[in-house]
Amino acid sequence: MHILVIEDEQRVAEMIRKGLEEQGFRITLAYDGEMGKKLALNSSFDLIIMDIILPKINGLDLCKQIRSVLPDCPIIMLTALGTTDDKVEGFDAGANDYLVKPFDFRELHARIRALVKRNQAGNTFNQGFLLRFADMEMNLQTKIVKREDVVIDLTPKEFRLLEYMMKNPERVLSRTEIAEKVWDTFDSGTNFIDVYINYLRKKIDKNFPTKLIHTRSGMGFIFKAE
Repeated sequence: MHILVIEDEQRVAEMIRKGLEEQGFRITLAYDGEMGKKLALNSSFDLIIMDIILPKINGLDLCKQIRSVLPDCPIIMLTALGTTDDKVEGFDAGANDYLVKPFDFRELHARIRALVKRNQAGNTFNQGFLLRFADMEMNLQTKIVKREDVVIDLTPKEFRLLEYMMKNPERVLSRTEIAEKVWDTFDSGTNFIDVYINYLRKKIDKNFPTKLIHTRSGMGFIFKAE
């Protein structure tokens, strides 16, 4: 596997390179956003790891730019900023996972394996079929979501969250399960999942009499017509 690491602190970058090379990965380093973008768009990488605070192009803007050209390349963000708002901002920029410094290499390795495994299994968004539940319809090919024939505009993360809920209706989904299956992360300790659930509720439930997303106190969330 060939991984691009974009990190401006050379000591940290070399530490990451050494740790991942010991796990059998091939690593290319970039020390600023501009060089990281050039490498990402002109070479082939199995996964990209990037810091948020970068010179020339910051990590959030860089992630958006790379994602617009490479929609399926797994991206892990590394940062010292670990608040819910920081994580939501990173996911909105297109990151698949978010790891807060300092971190254990075993955790980074586990997240890399999880992301690559999902990517190699194939992206379900391109299978060209419909999901239906109650009056909700999701087209996995065109990315169009409708409720009562009203088109609902969703961000990529909201789409993935709704897709997972529609594929697992009428059973309680814990925050841990959602974090692992939708975000490919083991971090369910902050409330970024609740933030996205609220985003989704406002779009698919607020203006409709039948509610589809329900909270089960102390357990998680359930997708059912009620």
